[in-house]
Parts: sequence; structure tokens; C-alpha cells
Amino acid sequence: MSDNRSVHQSNYRGWLYKWTNYLRGYQKRWFVLQNGLLSYYRNQAEMAHTCRGTINLANAYIHTEDSNTIVISNSGTHTFYLKATSEVERQKWVTALELARADAIKLSEPADSDEEVEPEPDKNELHNMVKTLTAKLEDMNTCNDLIAKHGSGLQRTLTELESMESHNEAGSKLKVISERATMFRITTNAMINACGEYLDVAQAQVKRLQKIVNYEHEQRMKLEEMVEQLAKEQVTLETKAKQSMGHVQHKKVKGPAGSDEEDFFDALDYQAEEFEVALPHLQTKHRRTDSNISFDSQADERSSDLSSEAEESEGQEALVYSHKSKQGSPKQAVASVKSQQKKNAQSDVKKNGETHLVAAKTPKVPKGARVRRSAVPLKANYSLNLWSIMKNCIGKDLSKIPMPVNFSEPLSMLQRLTEDFEYSDCLDRAAACEDAAEQLVHVAAFTISSYSTTTNRTTKPFNPLLGETYECDRLDDLGWRSFAEQVSHHPPTASQYTEGNGWVLWQEFTMGSKFRGKYLQIIPLGIAHLVFKKSGNHYTWRKVTTTVHNIIVGKLWVDNHGEMDITNHKTQDKCHLKYSAYSYFSREIPRKVTGVVTDQDGGAKWVLTGTWDKRMEAAKVVHIDESNKGKPVFETGPHVCIWEKRPLPPGADKMYNFTTLAVTLNEPEEGLAPTDSRLRPDQRAMEDGKWDDANKLKLQLEEKQRAARKKREAEVEEASKRGESVKGYQPVWFEMKQDPITGSPIHMYKKQYWGCKEKSDWSICPNIFL
Repeated sequence: MSDNRSVHQSNYRGWLYKWTNYLRGYQKRWFVLQNGLLSYYRNQAEMAHTCRGTINLANAYIHTEDSNTIVISNSGTHTFYLKATSEVERQKWVTALELARADAIKLSEPADSDEEVEPEPDKNELHNMVKTLTAKLEDMNTCNDLIAKHGSGLQRTLTELESMESHNEAGSKLKVISERATMFRITTNAMINACGEYLDVAQAQVKRLQKIVNYEHEQRMKLEEMVEQLAKEQVTLETKAKQSMGHVQHKKVKGPAGSDEEDFFDALDYQAEEFEVALPHLQTKHRRTDSNISFDSQADERSSDLSSEAEESEGQEALVYSHKSKQGSPKQAVASVKSQQKKNAQSDVKKNGETHLVAAKTPKVPKGARVRRSAVPLKANYSLNLWSIMKNCIGKDLSKIPMPVNFSEPLSMLQRLTEDFEYSDCLDRAAACEDAAEQLVHVAAFTISSYSTTTNRTTKPFNPLLGETYECDRLDDLGWRSFAEQVSHHPPTASQYTEGNGWVLWQEFTMGSKFRGKYLQIIPLGIAHLVFKKSGNHYTWRKVTTTVHNIIVGKLWVDNHGEMDITNHKTQDKCHLKYSAYSYFSREIPRKVTGVVTDQDGGAKWVLTGTWDKRMEAAKVVHIDESNKGKPVFETGPHVCIWEKRPLPPGADKMYNFTTLAVTLNEPEEGLAPTDSRLRPDQRAMEDGKWDDANKLKLQLEEKQRAARKKREAEVEEASKRGESVKGYQPVWFEMKQDPITGSPIHMYKKQYWGCKEKSDWSICPNIFL
């Protein structure tokens, strides 16, 4: 370590060795820790002009791997692998990093979910301020009148004194003058005091007045921008509508290559049998990353990643022709050229028994399984203006906005994660597959099915408290059990572990969000892992972006869009899914999803098509035509339904649009951990229709969580000052380890919860509820 280092509170600087890549290994870099940001440079001279990378500690995990190594990660988006020259230097850095992280969290507290958002100026407060200043001004006016009165009297007495000739008369007047001068002096002093008090009150309120002025100015500017944007979009929509009215309903398509023939057809005649699929990208998203760019926010990076993927995917598409429709293909000439080859290929495939894809079926409930509730208390009819709340939150993170329960549903985010297993039968069918590509088809169906529950769900789940847990044991009827815990507060992170029939799935879920007035975007940042015990196939994927539209005006509606890569890390098979964004003027089917399963060499095996809210189908690729200079052509066999949405329970529109599984998630049970979401008082009160009580309980829980966090931060700070090893909050049922696939830190399940449940031993559980 160089002597040119300094430590001042949570600031630190010095030399460390940083992992760069597998060719160069660890390289010596100059690191600067300041204002909650850790930046690095090649040398000290670069500090004046070039920063090689920065990570924000407020949203970071910090842990050590050995006596010299430090790992700093932002949920897998940014990861720094650092080595100190000795264990002593490593400990100094860890202490400084933890202090800087605590300071960064404190700085972000005004925007924290537990703290109050800057309130709208109170009209009563403004009225009281004006009333106080008016009273002080009246006092000054009274003093001014007295000064004028006593001054006039003093002036008259002096004039009379000048006109007197007798010495005796002058003596009596001098006494009167003295009295009037004393009264004048007293009144003047009162005037001076009144002016001073007025000045003090005015100066005391000037900062508040400035805040009010700034607030009103900002709100006016935001509203002006939104009105301007709405006006522009209205013009754009009107223009597109006029163009759409005059658009020719028939398209003109050329015949096969080398032919001068042209066919005219109606676009509606071929949509069911011809479509495009996006091909997988050349690089996988699940890899160990080492960023050399400045950190802004994880949500922005994920959003930019999705944008760049969309740009890269242009031109990386293929046409798919299938035998699904009885009508002739618009490019029938192309299909007829290969028709005989196709028949032969289909015949061979059927003989080999490779197309026996198991179709989706509704699972049957075994006899003797527990009877669960089929309804929840009806949603209370409380009216509240969403815009009155959300207008103060434009540009802020959704997870940092305190919201009343009026916009929530009686489920926590941990329970919403469990809803992903509504169609766990997809994974059961996948576990029974021996062919890896066919198994991947069912895994893709499972990932798509999890979005079907979002169609009409525009309410917000409760943000879990730190240490909150949720168990869902459905081994008796559905064949799986799941456990989740809120493992971090900065950033909000939940970890989940689920065991099923021949499969295990775990995921760490954290998200970024963007609220821009008209819409709200939710950008997942975690990675899901799925392992099948029989084959050993290990799959990973990231979720796509969810957007809630019409925040300002109109009916709220949800759309899921983006691209998803599901990777089998054992065979290197991949499934690339494209969720098409909804457009009013698109001829595509709304909520459309297409996908292609490829092997390790990039050869297409299966294609998928359908919608994420209703049904997905798969077809085996029987022939690939790459003779065209443009997009390759995939010819497929018949389509098989791999997933279909089941109907909602009766009266779902009055029960928060809950699915059959969602209805049962908050059902009271015995023997739960004291931290289970079903025991959360505000959530229970809301389900029972006591919304006013729920809002009060919610504030009390947040206040308790805030006090506990401040106590932990104080303890960490005191331990750091004493030079002791610093450890932040440690989850109860999960522990931080290195992800063997991505190389980033991830919370792994300790496999202790169900054993403690059998013993009814909850002694290690914290007291987080009231």
C-alpha cells in the first residue's frame, strides 16, 4: 500500500489489485472512496481527467472471500473483485467501505420507502404564517401612530416654549416637554422592538417560503412538460389514425426466388401460419461481468441493456411456416419447393418418436389433499385519487414511495413471487423429458406463464419488511413447497427457494423502477436458477420489463415486453423469447410472444408462438432454408399447446383479480414462523376490509423498522470506530455466497427452515411485527 493514502471518516484512498479479465488477471489500480462512491484509476495522475469505473455503495453488498479478497456487488450488475496486500489492509478497506455505505444510506434516507416524501405545502401552515406576519405588521402600525401622536405633541410644546417671554412659564413648559420626550422615546423603542420581531419572523420563514416557491415552480414545470408531451402524442396518434384509415388492406408479396410472379393476399389470411422469431444473441447475459463504466443506477443499466438488445436483434430474425392453418400460405411457392422434403422429414421424425411433446393439461388435485379457501373478502370501496399521490413521485423509485394501502392488494411481494408457480405443472412435464431441447420448451412455457397473472393486476403488493418471510407448502396437492425471505433493505431484495417433483428453483429478486407520470416501468434485476435432479440440466434467465400504463388518465393496463434468454449451462442449449410491446396501430396480436430453441451450435430445434396472457404453442423445426439472402426460413410440423391460462375464480373482479393460487396465499395457518407475511397486521387488516386501521398499522410497522435500522447503523459505526470487524444485517435463512454461474454474490438458502418448522423452534427469528 502506498503512503499516499488517507482516511477521513468514511473516505479512503490507496492501491488495490482489481480483477480485470482472465487474460490479465489482477491489475494494480488506484482506488478513491468518497461520498459513498468507490472509483478507481490506473494511477493517481488519472484522477484529474479519467475515471475507469465507479460503484455506488448505497446499493451494494460488501463481503470477503479470503484473508485478502474483497467483493463488492450491485445485484450482479456491477461487481468488483479486489485484493489487498495484507489482511490488515483488507480490514481497513472493509471498515472504510462499511462506514461509507452507512453514510450513503443515510444520505438517501429522505427518498427511502420508510421516510416521508417532501409533502405538498400545507395551506393552513401558509395561512398561519401570513396571520403571524400580519399581526406583527399591525403592531408596527400602532407604534407608528403613537410615534406620530407623541411627536406632534412634543413639536407643539416646543413651539409654545419659543413664543413665551416669562421665565416662570418657560419652566413649567420644560417639565411638559420632558414628559412628552419620554413618551416619544418609549414609543420609538416599542417601534424598534416591533420591527425587530417582524424581521425575526420573516427571516425564520424565508427558507420555508423559498421551498414553497421552488416546489410550486417544479410542479408547474412538470405539469407543463406532461401537457406538452400529451399534446404531441395526441397529434401523433391522430396522424397515425388517418394513415391507418387509408392503408390498403391487401399486401403485395413476390413469388419464389427467380420468379417474376406476384401474389396478392389479405394479411389476415396468413397471420396464423406465418410469423417471425427473433434469434438468440451471440453473447449470453449470464456471465461474470466487470464493468468499466460509471454507475448511475441499476435500473437505467438494465433498461439500456434491453434497448441495446433490441437494436442488436434487428436483422437477427427468421421466418416460420407451419401447417397450422388450412389456408394457403402467402408464400406457397416457397413452401411447395420443399414440400416433398418436408413430408419425408416428418415421416422420419414420427418414426423416431421425437415429436411426442407432452401437451399441457390441467393438473388434478389428489384425494385427501387439504381443502383450501376459494375466495377472499371482497375489496372495500374506498375512493382515492391516484394522481394526488403519484404527482409528488415523478422520477423516483417505486420501492422508495410510501403508498397508502388503498393502492395495494392484501399480498406481500414475497407472496407475489410465489405466484410464479401457478403453473408449476409445466416444470413437472419438463422434469419428465429426456430430450434437453424438449425440456427447454416446457421451461420456456413456465417462464411465460408467470406473466399471465399480471393481466388485470394493477394493484401494488406490500413491500416486505427486512427479515419478513413467507412459506407455501403445497406438497400434498401441487407437489412443491416454497420459502422466501426479505434479505436486504438497501437495495430491497428477496430470495426464494422452491422444491418440486424432480426440480429445484431459486431466485434473488430485486428491481428498479421508473415513474414518468404517464407510465410506470418495473425492471427486474435478479437471476432465476432452475435445476432438474435427474438430468442435471441447469437453467438461468432474467425476467422482462413490466409497464403499467395510464397512470394519469384512463383505465390502468399492464404490458410485459423485452427479450429473455433461457440458457442450459450443461448442454449450452438456449431459448430466446421476444415479448412484443403492445401498440395501438400494430397488426400483431396483442401481448404476443415468439421464441426459438437452439442447440449449442445455434441450430433451431423448436419454435414457440402465442401470447403471455392466454396460450403458448410449440412446433418442431423439420427443415431450415437458408438459401434466401435475407432471413432464414424455418418449416415446422404441427403445433402443440404447451401452456394455457386457466380461468379466474368466480367473482375475481371483486377480489383484486386474484387467481386460484393467489386466493390461498394469505390464508391463515398454524405453526408459521413469527415473521411470516400472513401474520403481518396491516396486511391482514386490509384483507378484512379495515383499511383505515391498516394504514395506521402500516405507519407503526415502518416506524419500528426505521428505529431498528438506525440502531443497527449506530452499532456498526461504533464497532468501526473501535477497529472491530464490521458486519451489517445478516439474513436468518439465507447466506451470501458466490454464484457459480454468474460469479456474482447471491443469497443462497441454508436449508434449515423446514427443520425448524418441524421442531416449532423459532428462537432465531427477529421480532419485526407489532
